[in-house]
Amino acid sequence: MSGGDGTGTFTGTDAVRTERTRILTELLGRVDELADRAVAAIRAEIPAYDAQGPAFHADVREQVLRHYRNKLAAFLEEREVTVDDIAFTRRASMRRARAGFALADYINAYRVGQQVFWDAIVERAGGTDVGNVAALSLASALMRYIDFVSTHAANTYVEYQRQAAAEVARESRDLLETLLAGALPAGGPQLATAHAHGLGPDPRAPLVVVAAVLVGPDAGPGRDAATGADAWHEAGTAIGHLVVNGRRPLTVLRDSEIVAVAALGPGGDPGRLCDRLQEVRDRLLGEGVALAVGVSTVVPGMADVPRAHREARTALEFLPEEGGVAALPRMRPFEYLALRADGTARRLVDPSVAGLLAEDRARGGVLTATIRAFAAADLNLRAAAERLQIHHNTAQYRLRRVQERTGRNPRHIADLVDLLVAIALQDAAPRRTNPARKDWSP
Repeated sequence: MSGGDGTGTFTGTDAVRTERTRILTELLGRVDELADRAVAAIRAEIPAYDAQGPAFHADVREQVLRHYRNKLAAFLEEREVTVDDIAFTRRASMRRARAGFALADYINAYRVGQQVFWDAIVERAGGTDVGNVAALSLASALMRYIDFVSTHAANTYVEYQRQAAAEVARESRDLLETLLAGALPAGGPQLATAHAHGLGPDPRAPLVVVAAVLVGPDAGPGRDAATGADAWHEAGTAIGHLVVNGRRPLTVLRDSEIVAVAALGPGGDPGRLCDRLQEVRDRLLGEGVALAVGVSTVVPGMADVPRAHREARTALEFLPEEGGVAALPRMRPFEYLALRADGTARRLVDPSVAGLLAEDRARGGVLTATIRAFAAADLNLRAAAERLQIHHNTAQYRLRRVQERTGRNPRHIADLVDLLVAIALQDAAPRRTNPARKDWSP
Protein backbone atom coordinates (compact mmCIF):
# COMPACT_ATOMS: atom_id res chain seq x y z
CA MET A 1 0.00 0.00 0.00
CA SER A 2 1.30 3.46 -0.78
CA GLY A 3 0.54 6.37 1.50
CA GLY A 4 1.42 9.67 -0.10
CA ASP A 5 -0.39 11.63 2.60
CA GLY A 6 -0.39 9.44 5.64
CA THR A 7 1.02 5.97 6.19
CA GLY A 8 3.69 5.08 3.70
CA THR A 9 4.16 1.59 2.24
CA PHE A 10 3.67 -1.73 4.07
CA THR A 11 5.90 -4.60 2.90
CA GLY A 12 6.88 -8.04 4.13
CA THR A 13 6.18 -11.74 3.95
CA ASP A 14 2.93 -13.31 4.99
CA ALA A 15 4.49 -14.12 8.37
CA VAL A 16 5.45 -10.50 8.92
CA ARG A 17 2.02 -9.33 7.83
CA THR A 18 0.35 -11.81 10.20
CA GLU A 19 2.58 -10.65 13.06
CA ARG A 20 1.91 -7.02 12.25
CA THR A 21 -1.84 -7.67 12.33
CA ARG A 22 -1.45 -9.39 15.69
CA ILE A 23 0.43 -6.43 17.18
CA LEU A 24 -2.08 -3.87 15.91
CA THR A 25 -5.09 -5.95 17.02
CA GLU A 26 -3.69 -6.35 20.52
CA LEU A 27 -3.02 -2.60 20.74
CA LEU A 28 -6.57 -1.88 19.62
CA GLY A 29 -7.82 -4.03 22.48
CA ARG A 30 -5.69 -2.03 24.96
CA VAL A 31 -6.21 1.39 23.42
CA ASP A 32 -7.87 2.88 26.54
CA GLU A 33 -4.96 1.78 28.69
CA LEU A 34 -2.54 3.27 26.16
CA ALA A 35 -4.40 6.60 26.22
CA ASP A 36 -4.13 6.74 30.03
CA ARG A 37 -0.43 6.01 29.79
CA ALA A 38 0.01 8.76 27.20
CA VAL A 39 -1.83 11.39 29.27
CA ALA A 40 0.33 10.53 32.28
CA ALA A 41 3.50 10.89 30.17
CA ILE A 42 2.33 14.21 28.73
CA ARG A 43 1.57 15.61 32.18
CA ALA A 44 4.94 14.44 33.49
CA GLU A 45 6.87 16.11 30.67
CA ILE A 46 4.91 19.33 30.03
CA PRO A 47 4.17 21.49 33.12
CA ALA A 48 1.67 23.68 31.24
CA TYR A 49 -0.51 20.61 30.60
CA ASP A 50 -0.08 19.20 34.08
CA ALA A 51 -1.26 22.48 35.63
CA GLN A 52 -4.71 22.18 34.02
CA GLY A 53 -7.85 20.70 35.56
CA PRO A 54 -9.68 17.37 35.06
CA ALA A 55 -11.81 18.64 32.17
CA PHE A 56 -8.71 19.58 30.20
CA HIS A 57 -7.01 16.26 30.89
CA ALA A 58 -10.16 14.44 29.76
CA ASP A 59 -10.06 16.43 26.51
CA VAL A 60 -6.41 15.48 25.97
CA ARG A 61 -7.25 11.80 26.60
CA GLU A 62 -10.08 11.95 24.06
CA GLN A 63 -7.71 13.40 21.44
CA VAL A 64 -5.12 10.71 22.14
CA LEU A 65 -7.76 7.99 21.83
CA ARG A 66 -9.00 9.30 18.50
CA HIS A 67 -5.45 9.46 17.12
CA TYR A 68 -4.63 5.95 18.32
CA ARG A 69 -7.82 4.46 16.89
CA ASN A 70 -7.27 6.38 13.67
CA LYS A 71 -3.77 5.03 13.23
CA LEU A 72 -4.67 1.46 14.18
CA ALA A 73 -7.60 1.37 11.75
CA ALA A 74 -5.49 2.77 8.90
CA PHE A 75 -2.61 0.41 9.61
CA LEU A 76 -4.86 -2.65 9.85
CA GLU A 77 -6.64 -1.77 6.62
CA GLU A 78 -3.34 -0.77 4.96
CA ARG A 79 -4.85 2.40 3.59
CA GLU A 80 -3.90 6.04 3.40
CA VAL A 81 -4.80 8.51 6.12
CA THR A 82 -6.70 11.44 4.63
CA VAL A 83 -7.43 14.98 5.75
CA ASP A 84 -10.99 13.90 6.55
CA ASP A 85 -9.65 11.27 8.95
CA ILE A 86 -7.89 13.90 11.03
CA ALA A 87 -10.49 16.69 10.73
CA PHE A 88 -11.05 16.49 14.50
CA THR A 89 -7.53 17.86 15.13
CA ARG A 90 -8.53 21.28 13.82
CA ARG A 91 -10.88 22.02 16.70
CA ALA A 92 -8.41 20.66 19.21
CA SER A 93 -5.68 22.92 17.82
CA MET A 94 -7.94 25.94 18.07
CA ARG A 95 -8.87 25.07 21.66
CA ARG A 96 -5.21 24.89 22.65
CA ALA A 97 -4.41 28.16 20.88
CA ARG A 98 -7.42 29.87 22.47
CA ALA A 99 -6.31 28.65 25.90
CA GLY A 100 -2.95 30.34 25.40
CA PHE A 101 -0.70 27.28 25.12
CA ALA A 102 2.61 27.74 23.35
CA LEU A 103 2.81 26.01 19.99
CA ALA A 104 5.98 24.23 21.16
CA ASP A 105 4.08 22.70 24.10
CA TYR A 106 1.23 21.62 21.85
CA ILE A 107 3.52 19.87 19.35
CA ASN A 108 5.56 18.38 22.20
CA ALA A 109 2.40 16.86 23.71
CA TYR A 110 1.63 15.27 20.38
CA ARG A 111 5.19 13.92 20.14
CA VAL A 112 4.99 12.37 23.64
CA GLY A 113 1.73 10.63 22.73
CA GLN A 114 3.28 9.13 19.63
CA GLN A 115 6.33 7.96 21.58
CA VAL A 116 4.03 6.06 23.95
CA PHE A 117 2.36 4.46 20.93
CA TRP A 118 5.68 3.39 19.42
CA ASP A 119 6.91 1.98 22.75
CA ALA A 120 3.72 -0.10 22.88
CA ILE A 121 4.40 -1.46 19.39
CA VAL A 122 7.91 -2.52 20.40
CA GLU A 123 6.59 -4.04 23.62
CA ARG A 124 3.96 -6.11 21.80
CA ALA A 125 6.53 -7.30 19.24
CA GLY A 126 7.80 -9.61 21.99
CA GLY A 127 11.46 -9.65 21.01
CA THR A 128 11.12 -12.35 18.32
CA ASP A 129 12.77 -11.91 14.95
CA VAL A 130 9.49 -11.84 13.05
CA GLY A 131 7.97 -9.53 15.70
CA ASN A 132 10.86 -7.08 15.41
CA VAL A 133 10.59 -7.04 11.62
CA ALA A 134 6.83 -6.46 11.89
CA ALA A 135 7.41 -3.57 14.31
CA LEU A 136 10.02 -2.02 12.03
CA SER A 137 7.62 -2.30 9.08
CA LEU A 138 5.28 0.01 11.02
CA ALA A 139 7.96 2.64 11.75
CA SER A 140 7.79 4.35 8.37
CA ALA A 141 4.00 4.42 8.45
CA LEU A 142 4.00 5.89 11.95
CA MET A 143 6.53 8.59 11.05
CA ARG A 144 4.48 9.60 8.04
CA TYR A 145 1.35 9.76 10.13
CA ILE A 146 3.10 11.94 12.73
CA ASP A 147 4.42 14.31 10.07
CA PHE A 148 1.07 14.50 8.29
CA VAL A 149 -0.98 15.21 11.41
CA SER A 150 1.46 17.54 13.17
CA THR A 151 1.78 19.68 10.03
CA HIS A 152 -1.97 20.11 9.75
CA ALA A 153 -2.33 20.76 13.49
CA ALA A 154 0.46 23.35 13.51
CA ASN A 155 -1.00 25.13 10.48
CA THR A 156 -4.37 25.37 12.21
CA TYR A 157 -2.75 26.62 15.39
CA VAL A 158 -0.78 29.34 13.58
CA GLU A 159 -3.86 30.32 11.57
CA TYR A 160 -5.84 30.84 14.75
CA GLN A 161 -3.03 32.83 16.36
CA ARG A 162 -2.80 35.03 13.29
CA GLN A 163 -6.53 35.68 13.32
CA ALA A 164 -6.52 36.35 17.05
CA ALA A 165 -3.58 38.75 16.70
CA ALA A 166 -5.38 40.60 13.90
CA GLU A 167 -8.50 40.89 16.07
CA VAL A 168 -6.49 42.23 19.01
CA ALA A 169 -4.71 44.71 16.73
CA ARG A 170 -8.04 45.90 15.33
CA GLU A 171 -9.53 46.38 18.79
CA SER A 172 -6.40 48.19 19.99
CA ARG A 173 -6.43 50.48 16.96
CA ASP A 174 -10.13 51.28 17.45
CA LEU A 175 -9.54 52.10 21.11
CA LEU A 176 -6.55 54.33 20.35
CA GLU A 177 -8.46 56.25 17.68
CA THR A 178 -11.31 56.75 20.15
CA LEU A 179 -8.91 58.11 22.77
CA LEU A 180 -7.09 60.37 20.30
CA ALA A 181 -10.46 61.79 19.26
CA GLY A 182 -10.97 62.89 22.85
CA ALA A 183 -13.62 60.29 23.71
CA LEU A 184 -13.67 57.50 26.29
CA PRO A 185 -14.55 53.85 25.63
CA ALA A 186 -18.21 53.43 26.51
CA GLY A 187 -18.24 49.65 26.75
CA GLY A 188 -17.89 46.43 24.82
CA PRO A 189 -14.56 45.36 23.25
CA GLN A 190 -12.99 48.81 23.57
CA LEU A 191 -13.60 49.02 27.30
CA ALA A 192 -12.36 45.44 27.75
CA THR A 193 -9.22 46.29 25.77
CA ALA A 194 -8.66 49.40 27.89
CA HIS A 195 -8.94 47.42 31.12
CA ALA A 196 -6.58 44.76 29.76
CA HIS A 197 -3.92 47.46 29.45
CA GLY A 198 -4.59 48.97 32.87
CA LEU A 199 -6.54 51.93 31.45
CA GLY A 200 -9.47 52.08 33.85
CA PRO A 201 -11.79 51.67 35.55
CA ASP A 202 -10.56 54.93 37.14
CA PRO A 203 -10.69 57.41 34.22
CA ARG A 204 -8.18 59.66 36.00
CA ALA A 205 -5.47 57.02 36.51
CA PRO A 206 -2.06 58.52 35.55
CA LEU A 207 -0.58 57.58 32.20
CA VAL A 208 1.91 58.69 29.58
CA VAL A 209 1.86 58.49 25.81
CA VAL A 210 4.88 57.38 23.79
CA ALA A 211 5.41 58.27 20.12
CA ALA A 212 8.20 56.56 18.17
CA VAL A 213 9.34 56.71 14.57
CA LEU A 214 12.04 54.99 12.55
CA VAL A 215 15.10 57.03 11.61
CA GLY A 216 18.16 56.28 9.53
CA PRO A 217 18.24 54.01 6.47
CA ASP A 218 14.99 52.21 7.38
CA ALA A 219 13.03 55.48 7.29
CA GLY A 220 12.17 57.86 4.50
CA PRO A 221 11.31 57.49 0.82
CA GLY A 222 14.55 55.74 -0.11
CA ARG A 223 14.15 52.78 2.26
CA ASP A 224 13.67 49.22 1.12
CA ALA A 225 9.99 48.46 1.69
CA ALA A 226 10.45 44.94 3.07
CA THR A 227 13.38 45.88 5.32
CA GLY A 228 11.56 48.96 6.57
CA ALA A 229 8.42 46.96 7.35
CA ASP A 230 10.43 44.36 9.27
CA ALA A 231 12.18 47.05 11.31
CA TRP A 232 8.85 48.79 11.88
CA HIS A 233 7.15 45.69 13.25
CA GLU A 234 10.19 44.72 15.31
CA ALA A 235 10.20 48.14 16.97
CA GLY A 236 6.44 48.05 17.59
CA THR A 237 6.67 44.59 19.12
CA ALA A 238 9.55 45.62 21.39
CA ILE A 239 7.64 48.62 22.75
CA GLY A 240 4.42 46.63 23.03
CA HIS A 241 6.15 43.98 25.14
CA LEU A 242 7.28 46.43 27.82
CA VAL A 243 5.60 45.81 31.16
CA VAL A 244 4.47 48.84 33.17
CA ASN A 245 2.58 48.42 36.42
CA GLY A 246 2.13 44.74 35.61
CA ARG A 247 0.49 45.49 32.24
CA ARG A 248 1.66 45.99 28.70
CA PRO A 249 0.96 49.40 27.14
CA LEU A 250 -1.72 49.82 24.51
CA THR A 251 0.52 49.87 21.42
CA VAL A 252 -0.54 50.57 17.84
CA LEU A 253 1.41 50.97 14.59
CA ARG A 254 -0.37 54.03 13.29
CA ASP A 255 0.48 55.57 9.92
CA SER A 256 4.24 56.15 10.18
CA GLU A 257 4.48 56.22 13.97
CA ILE A 258 4.23 53.80 16.86
CA VAL A 259 1.89 55.08 19.58
CA ALA A 260 1.82 53.53 23.04
CA VAL A 261 -0.43 54.51 25.96
CA ALA A 262 1.08 53.26 29.22
CA ALA A 263 -0.90 53.23 32.48
CA LEU A 264 1.50 54.03 35.34
CA GLY A 265 -0.59 52.78 38.23
CA PRO A 266 -0.48 54.09 41.83
CA GLY A 267 2.11 56.83 42.29
CA GLY A 268 2.40 57.50 38.58
CA ASP A 269 6.23 57.39 38.40
CA PRO A 270 7.29 57.25 34.74
CA GLY A 271 10.99 56.77 35.50
CA ARG A 272 11.01 53.00 35.06
CA LEU A 273 9.20 53.25 31.72
CA CYS A 274 11.73 55.81 30.48
CA ASP A 275 14.57 53.48 31.51
CA ARG A 276 12.99 50.56 29.69
CA LEU A 277 12.39 52.64 26.56
CA GLN A 278 16.05 53.64 26.55
CA GLU A 279 17.03 49.97 26.89
CA VAL A 280 14.74 49.03 24.00
CA ARG A 281 16.08 51.82 21.83
CA ASP A 282 19.70 50.82 22.55
CA ARG A 283 19.02 47.12 21.91
CA LEU A 284 17.27 47.84 18.61
CA LEU A 285 20.10 50.14 17.57
CA GLY A 286 22.50 47.25 18.13
CA GLU A 287 20.35 45.23 15.72
CA GLY A 288 20.44 47.97 13.11
CA VAL A 289 17.04 49.52 13.87
CA ALA A 290 17.24 53.22 14.80
CA LEU A 291 14.34 54.85 16.64
CA ALA A 292 13.40 58.34 17.75
CA VAL A 293 11.19 58.09 20.84
CA GLY A 294 9.20 60.88 22.51
CA VAL A 295 7.55 60.51 25.93
CA SER A 296 4.81 62.85 27.17
CA THR A 297 4.38 64.26 30.64
CA VAL A 298 2.22 62.32 33.08
CA VAL A 299 -1.45 63.10 32.44
CA PRO A 300 -4.40 62.30 34.74
CA GLY A 301 -6.37 59.77 32.76
CA MET A 302 -7.61 58.74 29.34
CA ALA A 303 -9.38 62.04 28.65
CA ASP A 304 -5.95 63.71 28.29
CA VAL A 305 -4.53 61.22 25.77
CA PRO A 306 -4.83 63.74 22.85
CA ARG A 307 -2.75 66.31 24.74
CA ALA A 308 -0.21 63.70 25.81
CA HIS A 309 0.10 62.48 22.23
CA ARG A 310 0.84 66.01 21.03
CA GLU A 311 3.47 66.35 23.76
CA ALA A 312 5.15 63.09 22.77
CA ARG A 313 5.31 64.17 19.14
CA THR A 314 6.70 67.56 20.18
CA ALA A 315 9.41 65.79 22.18
CA LEU A 316 10.54 64.07 18.96
CA GLU A 317 11.58 67.47 17.63
CA PHE A 318 14.26 67.71 20.32
CA LEU A 319 16.17 64.71 18.99
CA PRO A 320 19.04 64.71 16.50
CA GLU A 321 18.90 62.97 13.17
CA GLU A 322 20.13 59.66 14.62
CA GLY A 323 17.19 59.54 17.03
CA GLY A 324 17.24 58.73 20.75
CA VAL A 325 14.78 59.11 23.61
CA ALA A 326 13.34 62.51 24.56
CA ALA A 327 11.41 62.05 27.82
CA LEU A 328 9.50 65.11 29.02
CA PRO A 329 9.10 63.68 32.56
CA ARG A 330 12.88 63.95 32.92
CA MET A 331 13.12 67.54 31.70
CA ARG A 332 13.04 70.60 33.87
CA PRO A 333 10.82 73.45 32.70
CA PHE A 334 13.98 75.48 32.10
CA GLU A 335 15.36 72.82 29.74
CA TYR A 336 12.04 72.49 27.93
CA LEU A 337 11.78 76.24 27.37
CA ALA A 338 15.32 76.32 26.03
CA LEU A 339 14.60 73.47 23.62
CA ARG A 340 11.44 75.21 22.41
CA ALA A 341 13.16 78.57 22.01
CA ASP A 342 13.03 80.22 18.59
CA GLY A 343 15.57 82.35 16.78
CA THR A 344 14.43 85.48 18.59
CA ALA A 345 15.38 84.04 21.97
CA ARG A 346 18.88 83.25 20.70
CA ARG A 347 19.28 86.73 19.20
CA LEU A 348 18.44 88.22 22.60
CA VAL A 349 21.61 86.67 24.05
CA ASP A 350 24.35 89.30 24.38
CA PRO A 351 26.91 88.72 21.58
CA SER A 352 29.77 88.88 24.09
CA VAL A 353 28.17 86.06 26.10
CA ALA A 354 27.41 83.99 23.00
CA GLY A 355 30.96 84.54 21.72
CA LEU A 356 32.58 83.45 24.98
CA LEU A 357 30.43 80.33 25.26
CA ALA A 358 31.16 79.32 21.65
CA GLU A 359 34.87 79.82 22.18
CA ASP A 360 34.74 77.94 25.49
CA ARG A 361 32.92 74.98 23.96
CA ALA A 362 35.59 74.70 21.27
CA ARG A 363 38.23 74.57 24.03
CA GLY A 364 36.54 71.92 26.15
CA GLY A 365 33.89 73.92 28.05
CA VAL A 366 35.73 74.53 31.34
CA LEU A 367 34.18 77.98 31.87
CA THR A 368 30.69 76.67 31.15
CA ALA A 369 31.23 73.80 33.58
CA THR A 370 32.38 76.24 36.26
CA ILE A 371 29.29 78.43 35.84
CA ARG A 372 27.03 75.41 36.15
CA ALA A 373 28.86 74.06 39.18
CA PHE A 374 28.74 77.47 40.86
CA ALA A 375 24.96 77.64 40.34
CA ALA A 376 24.48 74.03 41.51
CA ALA A 377 26.46 74.82 44.67
CA ASP A 378 24.13 77.74 45.52
CA LEU A 379 26.87 80.29 44.74
CA ASN A 380 29.34 78.62 47.11
CA LEU A 381 32.64 78.84 45.28
CA ARG A 382 34.50 76.35 47.47
CA ALA A 383 31.75 73.78 47.03
CA ALA A 384 31.81 74.37 43.27
CA ALA A 385 35.59 73.87 43.20
CA GLU A 386 35.26 70.60 45.11
CA ARG A 387 32.57 69.45 42.70
CA LEU A 388 34.91 70.20 39.77
CA GLN A 389 37.93 68.81 41.64
CA ILE A 390 39.94 71.98 41.08
CA HIS A 391 41.59 74.46 43.41
CA HIS A 392 39.46 77.25 44.87
CA ASN A 393 41.72 79.87 43.24
CA THR A 394 41.28 78.24 39.83
CA ALA A 395 37.50 78.41 40.12
CA GLN A 396 37.75 82.04 41.24
CA TYR A 397 39.99 82.86 38.27
CA ARG A 398 37.52 81.30 35.83
CA LEU A 399 34.57 83.30 37.15
CA ARG A 400 36.61 86.49 37.02
CA ARG A 401 37.52 85.73 33.44
CA VAL A 402 33.80 85.25 32.57
CA GLN A 403 33.03 88.63 34.13
CA GLU A 404 35.85 90.35 32.27
CA ARG A 405 34.79 88.93 28.90
CA THR A 406 31.02 89.35 29.21
CA GLY A 407 30.40 92.06 31.79
CA ARG A 408 28.23 89.51 33.72
CA ASN A 409 29.17 88.83 37.32
CA PRO A 410 28.19 85.24 38.14
CA ARG A 411 27.82 86.23 41.82
CA HIS A 412 24.85 88.39 40.93
CA ILE A 413 21.61 86.43 40.48
CA ALA A 414 20.38 88.37 37.44
CA ASP A 415 23.71 88.01 35.65
CA LEU A 416 23.96 84.33 36.58
CA VAL A 417 20.47 83.70 35.16
CA ASP A 418 21.50 85.39 31.90
CA LEU A 419 24.54 83.13 31.67
CA LEU A 420 22.57 79.97 32.45
CA VAL A 421 19.91 80.84 29.87
CA ALA A 422 22.60 81.42 27.24
CA ILE A 423 24.20 78.07 28.11
CA ALA A 424 20.85 76.26 27.89
CA LEU A 425 20.09 77.86 24.52
CA GLN A 426 23.51 76.82 23.28
CA ASP A 427 22.89 73.23 24.43
CA ALA A 428 19.49 73.22 22.71
CA ALA A 429 20.76 74.66 19.44
CA PRO A 430 20.10 72.48 16.38
CA ARG A 431 22.81 69.84 16.20
CA ARG A 432 24.95 69.45 13.13
CA THR A 433 23.35 66.06 12.44
CA ASN A 434 19.88 67.57 12.42
CA PRO A 435 20.43 71.17 11.29
CA ALA A 436 16.81 71.91 10.58
CA ARG A 437 15.67 70.31 13.89
CA LYS A 438 13.73 67.88 11.74
CA ASP A 439 10.22 67.09 12.96
CA TRP A 440 10.16 63.28 13.20
CA SER A 441 6.45 63.19 13.92
CA PRO A 442 4.15 62.30 10.99
